[in-house]
Amino acid sequence: METTTQTSKRTFIGEVVSVAMTKTIVVRVETMKLHAKYGKSYKVSSKYAVHDEKGEAKMGDKVKFVESRPISKTKKWRLVEILKK
Repeated sequence: METTTQTSKRTFIGEVVSVAMTKTIVVRVETMKLHAKYGKSYKVSSKYAVHDEKGEAKMGDKVKFVESRPISKTKKWRLVEILKK
């Protein structure tokens, strides 16, 4: 009997900062980190190129996206839903 292990795909929530490309949006995700020595928390942001097949997302929308197979050189994420317009 074969047992298959299913890995959970990473999911992020962020804000759309660019819709200039066709079927692609750029999403900024902000996280809080803790400084190792001083213990102060600070914001760190990362940008992700996300595949938006229908072109629904607009600037400033809050979106949820998930990890997927590589779609292009930079796109490895797929739009799941638009949380807030």
